[in-house]
Amino acid sequence: MVRRCLVTFKPFRIFVVGIGFFSLCFLMTSLGGQFSAKRLGDSPFTIRTEVLGGVESRGVLRKISDMLEVILKRMDSLSKLDNSSSNTADARRLDELSSAINRFQPAGLVERIQAIAQNVSNMANRVEQILQNSMLQGRAVRDGTSSQCEVPRDPRFPECPGKVDWMRARWTSDPCYAFYGVDGSDCSFLVYLSEVEWFCPPLAWRNQSSPPTQYVLQPKAPKRQAAFRTDLSVLLDQVGAGKESLSFMKRRIRRLAQQWAMAANRLDATLEQRWRDQKKILVHVGFLTEESGDVFSPKVLKGGPLGEMVQWADILTALHVLGHNLKISMSVKELQGFLGVPPGRGSCPLTGPLPFDLIYTDYHGMQQMKQHMGLSLKKHKCHIRVIDTFGTEPAYNHEEYATLHGYRTNWGYWNLNARQYMTMFPHTPDNSFMGFVSEELNETEKRSIQQNKVNNMAVVYGKEASMWKLQQGKEGFLQILHRYMEVHGTVYYETQRPPEVPAFVKNHGLLPQHELQQLLRKAKLFIGFGFPYEGPAPLEAIANGCIFLQPKFHPPHSSLNHEFFRGKPTSREVSSQHPYAEQYIGNPHVMTVDYNNSLEFDSAIREIMRTKVEPYLPYEYTCEGMLERVHAYIQNQDFCALEPPFVPANFSRQLSAGGSRITGSMFVPRANSTALGWASNVTAPAAWPPLSSLRLLISQEGQSCVEACHSEGFICEPAHFRFINNKEALRGLKVQCEVVDSEVNHILPAFSEVRRECGLQQEPLLFSCAGHSPKYRRLCPCRDFRRGQVALCRDCL
Repeated sequence: MVRRCLVTFKPFRIFVVGIGFFSLCFLMTSLGGQFSAKRLGDSPFTIRTEVLGGVESRGVLRKISDMLEVILKRMDSLSKLDNSSSNTADARRLDELSSAINRFQPAGLVERIQAIAQNVSNMANRVEQILQNSMLQGRAVRDGTSSQCEVPRDPRFPECPGKVDWMRARWTSDPCYAFYGVDGSDCSFLVYLSEVEWFCPPLAWRNQSSPPTQYVLQPKAPKRQAAFRTDLSVLLDQVGAGKESLSFMKRRIRRLAQQWAMAANRLDATLEQRWRDQKKILVHVGFLTEESGDVFSPKVLKGGPLGEMVQWADILTALHVLGHNLKISMSVKELQGFLGVPPGRGSCPLTGPLPFDLIYTDYHGMQQMKQHMGLSLKKHKCHIRVIDTFGTEPAYNHEEYATLHGYRTNWGYWNLNARQYMTMFPHTPDNSFMGFVSEELNETEKRSIQQNKVNNMAVVYGKEASMWKLQQGKEGFLQILHRYMEVHGTVYYETQRPPEVPAFVKNHGLLPQHELQQLLRKAKLFIGFGFPYEGPAPLEAIANGCIFLQPKFHPPHSSLNHEFFRGKPTSREVSSQHPYAEQYIGNPHVMTVDYNNSLEFDSAIREIMRTKVEPYLPYEYTCEGMLERVHAYIQNQDFCALEPPFVPANFSRQLSAGGSRITGSMFVPRANSTALGWASNVTAPAAWPPLSSLRLLISQEGQSCVEACHSEGFICEPAHFRFINNKEALRGLKVQCEVVDSEVNHILPAFSEVRRECGLQQEPLLFSCAGHSPKYRRLCPCRDFRRGQVALCRDCL
C-alpha cells in the first residue's frame, strides 16, 4: 500500500497545531481515505491524504462517525475557553484530543469516506479558530492591547459594528482576509476594516505613519506622449493563440494592416503632431474567456456570429496604432494578474492604485471584475468602458431606479455614466459610439468593381441554415427574387448534411473573408432576411458596390414585442434589420421595403436592377474615422473627475461700454433654426463636447430627444444635459411654469403644457436622450456633428 499525507500550516503555528493534527493525519492515512476541506482556502491551512489499496469496512464507517462526534464535542468544550484560560490548559486539552485520536487506528480503504469529509472540515476550522483565539488572547494580555480592540460606536462609521460581526462569522470564507493579516481576533478585524476597507475608524494605537490604503494619495506618474504606430507585430503577439476566435482576429488585423498605417499617417497630419497623452490601457475580452463559457470560438468556422470579434479586433488595433500602453487579457487569471487582485475569491478590495488609466471590457468582463475586485470595482469603475453592441439606456443603467420602475434586466444596472457604454452603431446617443471598420477601396479597385458587376446576381445575408427556413415566410419573396436574379448563398454545411435551401440557390458554403469580398464585388444585390440585426456585413457589401435590400418591420421590433431583444437594457425600437443603413446611408445604396407586400418587393428588385451605384463607405467606418473618434474619446472623456453642479448665476456676462453688466438669457436663438444656442456674451464653462455645439430645443409630447434632435438634423448630446437642467433654460424657451419641481425621473427635464408643471432632473445618471412620455415635452440638448462622423461635434477635435 502506498500512502502520502500532506499537512500544510502557517509556519508560525505548526508547533501548536502539530500536537493534534499529525495524529489526525495518521488516523486518516490508516483509514486509507481521502479528506479535503470543503473548498481550498476555507481555512488558512489544508489537510490532504491520498492512498492506494485497502478493503471496505462498513463497521469502520460507524466507528469513524462515532469518533467524530466525540471529537466535535471536545471542540465545543474547547471553544468555551474564557480569557482566564492559560496556554498550558489549552495545550493539555489538545493533548487529550490527540491521545483520543491516536487510540483509534483502523485499517483499510473506506469507499464512502467522503460522506464524513464535511465533519472533518468543520473540525479543522474550529480547531484553527480556537488555537488562534487562544494565542491572540495571550498576546493581548502580554501587549496590553485587549482594551484597545473594543468595537467602536462612531456615528461617522455606522456600519462598523455590523461589519465586525460579519467578519467574526465569515472571515474564513475567503483566504484574502488572511492574506491581509486577519487571524480571527477583533483586533485584526478592526485593523482590516479601517486600513484595507473603510468601514471602521483608524485605530489610535496603530502606526499612523502608514495611513490607511484608501486614504493614500498616490503621486501621479509623469505624462508620456503617445506616438502613432504602424508596426502591428507586437499587437499580434499580444493577442495570443489557441482559439479559432483569436486566429480570426489576427487574420483581420494582418489583412487591414496597411490601411491602418495609412490612416495613422493621415490623422497625424490632421492633428499637426499635437501632444497626446499616452494611457495605460487594459483590454479584457470577457466573452472569449473560458469562465464565461466562450460559445463563440467553436462557431467561427461553422457560420457563427463574427460581429463582436470584428469589433474587438478593430478596437485592439486602434488603441495600439494610437500609441497607447496596451495589455490584453483573455482569461480571468490574466485579469487578476494585471489588476493585482489579492489571492482568494474576490471579497477583498485592491489596496494599491489601479495600474491602468482605462479598462475596455464587455458585460461578461464586468461580471468577472465584480467577482474578483470586490469593493474596488465601485471605486475604480469610472475608468471602465463597456463594449455593448445594442446599447444601454440610462433607465436600465441606474440600479435602484431600474428595480423600482420595471427596467431591471440581466444586463445594465451598473450605475455607470451612460457614455461609458460603447456601441457598434450610433443608435443610442446616451452611449458613446465605438464602431468598427470596413475595408476601404482605392479608386482603381472601385473602377474595377463597377466594370465587373453582374447585374442579375444577388447574395443572401445569412450564413446559418436556420435563417433560411422557408416556413418563416421567406418562400414568397425568394421566388420573386429568383424570377429576376441568380441567387447565391454562403451557408455553412457539413459534407454529410447539406443545408436546406431552395434548389435554385447556388450555395458556396462558408467562405474565407477574401473570397467573400470577391463574391460581393461581383454581386449587384446583398439581401437580408431580417436577421441578424445590425451586423457589419451590410456595410462591407455596400463598400464593395452592392445595394443592400432589407425588410421593414411593422411594428418595430423591441424588448416589448420580440424575443431577441427581451432582457436587453434598452427600449429602442428597431424599424428594420439594419437601422443605421436605413437612416444614415439610405437610397440608392440601401432600400428598406415591406417583404410581405409582394408588389412592393417586386418593384424594389426591378428598381435595383436599373440603378447604378458606386462603392460607398461612411467615413466613420474607415480606419481613419475610427482612429479619430477613439482618439477624441481617450483625450477628452473623463468620468473620474467630479462635475460641479452648474449654477447659471455663477457665469458672468460681458460688460457694456458704460460698465454695466449686459442682461439677458444665456440661451439665444440660432440663425435659421428653431433651436437656441449658447449666448456669445456668456462665458462658457469648460466642457467636452464644447458648448459651442449646443442646440437647445423642445420635443413634442411623446417624442424622445433622440427623435427631436434627429428631426432637426442634430444629434442628442447627453453631456450637455447638466447645462440645460435649470430655470434659465425654461425661460429661454419661453416655457410657462406655475410649479418647478426637482425629481428623479428619466424623462426630465421636461414640462406639461396642460398643467403648466415643469420638472428638473435630480439624478445626473438619469439624464436620458431616449426617455419619452405622452404627457410631457422634453428639454433636449442637441449638438451639431462633423460630416461623416456623428460621434464628434464640429469643434470636438
